Amino acid sequence: MKERAMTFQSDRRRLLGLGAGMAALSALGVPRSALAQAASSGELAIAYPADVPTWDPNARTFPAGFSLYLTVFDQPLRQGPTLEVLPGLVTKWGYVDEKGLALGLDLRDDAVFHDGTPFTADDIRYTYFERPRAPVAEGQRKLDTAFIWRKVRDIEVVSPTRAVMHFSEPMPTAISWLHFLASFVVPKQALETMGVDAFTKKPVGSGPYKVVEYQQGARMVLEAHDRYWGGKPPIGRVTIDIVRDQNARTAAIESRRATMSIDVPIREAERLGKVPGLATTIDPITDITILQVSKSGGFADQKVRLAAHHAINKAALSKAFFGGAAVPISVPAAKGTPGYPEDYEFAYSEDKAKALLKEAGFGPDKPVAITLSTTNGVNPGDFDVARAIVQMWKKIGINAELETIELSTYQERLRAGSLKEATLYSWGNTAGDPEFYAGYLLDPKSIFSAFKSDDLGQMIHPLLVEVDEAKRVAGYKAVNRFAAEQGYTIPLYQSVKTIAHTDKVSIKKYANGLTLPNTYTLKG
Repeated sequence: MKERAMTFQSDRRRLLGLGAGMAALSALGVPRSALAQAASSGELAIAYPADVPTWDPNARTFPAGFSLYLTVFDQPLRQGPTLEVLPGLVTKWGYVDEKGLALGLDLRDDAVFHDGTPFTADDIRYTYFERPRAPVAEGQRKLDTAFIWRKVRDIEVVSPTRAVMHFSEPMPTAISWLHFLASFVVPKQALETMGVDAFTKKPVGSGPYKVVEYQQGARMVLEAHDRYWGGKPPIGRVTIDIVRDQNARTAAIESRRATMSIDVPIREAERLGKVPGLATTIDPITDITILQVSKSGGFADQKVRLAAHHAINKAALSKAFFGGAAVPISVPAAKGTPGYPEDYEFAYSEDKAKALLKEAGFGPDKPVAITLSTTNGVNPGDFDVARAIVQMWKKIGINAELETIELSTYQERLRAGSLKEATLYSWGNTAGDPEFYAGYLLDPKSIFSAFKSDDLGQMIHPLLVEVDEAKRVAGYKAVNRFAAEQGYTIPLYQSVKTIAHTDKVSIKKYANGLTLPNTYTLKG
C-alpha cells in the first residue's frame, strides 16, 4: 500500500508538472498549431531555452545563443564532436613567422552568403579588423569583437582566398577564438549596404540555414541554405520556439508539440527516456560549475576555504542531482581539455576538513559562519546543489546561510568586489582552451575573477603571450593545481546537457554541448 501511495503521489506531481508546463506554454504565447504542425510535417520543431540578444553575431559573447548563431553564421574554424578543430571557412591555417605575430589563413572558394554574394578574404578583414575598430556613437557599446581582437594590427588580403592576420603582440588563443564566441564571419557588402539595424532584422550569413521568420523572444523559422559549402542540411526547415520555462519545455516534447526540447530537468530527462517514442541524452559538457570564493568574512582564512573544499562530496552531488552524469573536477577546467592536470585530485575527506578547521580554531562545537549565494533555476540543479553543500559543511563546522540571488546580482557584486564568501556559478567554455578557464577565472586583472591574488597573476600573465603551445598548456595545468591547493577556487563538476527528442530524430552529440540542427536527420 505504501509503495502504491508513493507511486500515486509521484504520478500526481508529474501530472501537475505537465499541467503547469502546458499552462506555461500557453502563457508564453507558444501556439499549439505552430509547434505541432512543424513536429508532424517532417520539419524539426525545437523548444529552446534562450533567444539571441541581437542578430548582430559580433556584438556580444553570449554562450546561451552560440548554437543558434551557428545555424545561421559560419566561423573560420569549427569543432567536431570531441572538440577537435576542423576547417570551416578557413581550410588551412598556421603561423608564418617564428614570433607568433602573423597567422596565415587559406579560405574556401565555394562559400556564399545567403544573398548569393561570394565569401572572400575581404569579409575576413572586415569582420576581424574593420568592424571592431569602427567608431561608435556616443553612449553606444562597442562590439565585443573589439576587445577580443584588440591585438590585431592589420589583416593583409593577399588574394580572395588568402589572408594574413598581423598581431601587435602574440595572441596564442587566436586559433581558439576563430571557433569561439562572437567570432562569426559577416558579409562586408551586405552590412555596409543594409546598415546594422536592417541587418539585424534580416540577417545574412553563410551558415547552413537562413532566417525566414523571426519574432523576438518567441520564435525563429529557418530554411536550409541550398548553396551551403558543407552541403544542404538533411532537414530542410527548422522551427525554434523560445521556451524559457523548463516545465514548459518538458510539456512540449511529452505532448509531441515539439520534436526536440533542450535542457529539460535531469529527473524529467530520465523519465522521458523511458516513454515509448521518446529518447533522451544526459551528458557532461565542457561548461563547469564552481564556487567562486572571496577573501571576505569566514573565508579570509585559507584553512577554512580548503576545509570547505575537502568537505564537498562531489560524486554524491552528481549522483543525487544529475544521475551520475556530472563529472567531478578538482580544478577549474573540464576533464580532457588541455589545461586539466589528469594526475591531480583534490580529495573529498571529512576528516581532513575537520582537521583544517580545528587548526583555524573552528569545529562542530564552534562553527564558522559564512554565506553561500546561489541562483535558483538559472542552471540545472543550482539551488538543490547549494542546499546539499550547506548540509555537508554543517557536519564539519561551517554554518552557511543560503542566499538566493539573481545572476545580475552576482555580476554586480563581482564588479564591485563585494561577493560573499562563496557563490555557486556556472562558466561556459565551448572551445576548451585553458586560457578561457583559468586565464579568465583566476587572472587578478580579469573582470571575471573573484579571488584577486598577485601570485596567480605572476603565473598567468606570461602565458597570455606564450607561443610555445606545450609550455602554455603546462603552465595552465600548474596554475589550475596551484589555485586549488591555495583555496583560491572550489571547482565542483562539469555541467550537464540534456536533450529530449522523439525517436524519429537522429542527433549528433558534441562534448561542448552544441545543438546543431544541420547535423541531425529525420527518420521515415
